Amino acid sequence: MVDKKNERRGLGRGLSALMADVNIEADQPRTDVREKKSDATLPIEKIKANPDQPRRFFSEDALQELANSIREKGVIQPLIVRPHPRENDIYEIVAGERRWRASQLAQLHEVPVVIREMTDTEVLEIAIIENIQRSDLNAIEEAKGYKQLMERFGHTQEKLAAALSKSRSHIANLMRLLQLPQDVQDLLHDGKLSIGHARALITSSDPSGLAQRVVSEGLSVRQTEALAKGQLDKPKAAAPGSTKDADTKALEGDLSATLGMKVNLAHKASSGGGKLSIQYKSLDQLDEICALLSSQREG
Repeated sequence: MVDKKNERRGLGRGLSALMADVNIEADQPRTDVREKKSDATLPIEKIKANPDQPRRFFSEDALQELANSIREKGVIQPLIVRPHPRENDIYEIVAGERRWRASQLAQLHEVPVVIREMTDTEVLEIAIIENIQRSDLNAIEEAKGYKQLMERFGHTQEKLAAALSKSRSHIANLMRLLQLPQDVQDLLHDGKLSIGHARALITSSDPSGLAQRVVSEGLSVRQTEALAKGQLDKPKAAAPGSTKDADTKALEGDLSATLGMKVNLAHKASSGGGKLSIQYKSLDQLDEICALLSSQREG
């Protein structure tokens, strides 16, 4: 049983110390990554995954791509492991399960490792931190990671922002997404809603209903913001007979292009009459209109 008092002491060895052991970028083969010196190499069969690893899904295509790189260049970044808490001569992965899985696909017999003595609490902390830094992590997964680090280990948004090279506003905005109902979070998780759409729905009285409409109608973020404020369904009342058909809009556009000024044409189909408005931005533009009208009258 984990000692709650000990658990909230602030990332055990300290957040900066744990961060020094985690470099998720090394999952991607790069020549400019500073290699961490491994303590040893271990046979793959002597290494086991962490059963409490928050990450449950590993893309087969991404694993195969990494395996191909490992066949060519080897494992650039060693795995971080600890002696297994219950099995002799076995080691448990602290960070690097993706590399371990890819190494098996590459048919390696052993992999480089850095061996650390860590508590269950520290192992969980590193697993969460490692997952937060994944490039393919969606907004909801990232927000849940921050929430775990704050609630379980007593971190503040400021401390996380500094350690993870994120802005405090980034962390705060993502965590606000967790206020949304689960069905809306699922739409965001599945990529049917963007973060911008989700943010606009947070303060809505019916985020679930509005989210379904956003998806079904393909609304933009701006339209979603208006929808959440109750404005999308309440357009300004148009004057009778002022609805513009395609021909009227086309003529309006032609006149605007010719004059270089905004033109509004309100045509009444019932009477055949209407009103033409020209918007000018300066006295020079007004002089141009007057000169144009005068020349037409003189002609």
